[in-house]
Amino acid sequence: MSTAHNPIKLFETVIDDCPYLDDQQSASILVDPDHQVDSHLFSLLSRSGFRRSGEMLYAPKCPTCNACVSVRIPAADYRASHSQKRVWRKNLDLHCIVEKVTYQQEHFEMYLRYQQARHPDSSMCDEDPQKYTSFINSRFSKSRFLSIYRGEQLIGISVLDQFEGGISAVYTFFEPSESQRSLGTYAIMYMLKLAREKNIPFVYLGYWIERSSKMTYKSKFQPLQGYVDKRWVELEPSN
Repeated sequence: MSTAHNPIKLFETVIDDCPYLDDQQSASILVDPDHQVDSHLFSLLSRSGFRRSGEMLYAPKCPTCNACVSVRIPAADYRASHSQKRVWRKNLDLHCIVEKVTYQQEHFEMYLRYQQARHPDSSMCDEDPQKYTSFINSRFSKSRFLSIYRGEQLIGISVLDQFEGGISAVYTFFEPSESQRSLGTYAIMYMLKLAREKNIPFVYLGYWIERSSKMTYKSKFQPLQGYVDKRWVELEPSN
């Protein structure tokens, strides 16, 4: 892969079991970590199906499967479903603030409570704050916290990346006691609200797998576009 004047080296990861589909194996391509990524290149890669995890930029390249599809929502065309409207009404007592990404012990402790409740066997359930900070931020992504408050109490954070032409939903975590609020869906709806206010055309949701029940929520946002055969196409709504 290359930009106009600066070729980018790509590396393939080892093949491993797929964390989403039991009958498949997974692998990725990674952008050379020594390559100097700036905000323009990050924007280009994000619009070309790549995803960020900390400083690492990657895209799926699985040996026998192409189920992972990078998806985005056209903000101006989005229309909330009946269930999404219920989520919004349920959370009218909340307010959100876009804040700088900074390390705060309060944030980290909430992140750990979320991981322990939702993903106790995951490598992300780690009490090392350095691993947390290296995951949520990078030098090139212009990341922000979408901080969700009930009154004065912080109950959730959605990490979002800003780049030319888009907002990317990186990761959302929240107090496990607030699970009934569907804060993941609420955060995406709030990002769409911000995108409309700032005339940002797309909100990116990372990868979607049709057969994975963990990702069904993404297909509930309509219209939804997927990056297929190196171009963005509108995806058919799921039944």
